Amino acid sequence: MAKSRLAKANENIAEAVTGAFESIESNVTGGYRRIENGVVEGYRRIEDSFVNRFLAREGENIEEAKARLRRAGRPRE
Repeated sequence: MAKSRLAKANENIAEAVTGAFESIESNVTGGYRRIENGVVEGYRRIEDSFVNRFLAREGENIEEAKARLRRAGRPRE
């Protein structure tokens, strides 16, 4: 009977530790993803603003300007 009590206590401890680890892992990776998404979104806004202000031609929207720049940047064969 003593073994089963110890085994049960060990299982409870293992479940608590595993649950705590999963919670910490989830919070850390979630925080990292939020930071990463914020940085990427900030970069996209800055890039779009730069293209719109300095590289877009008259009457050309941001997407058209980016496509034109991609075509112009390709090496010619």
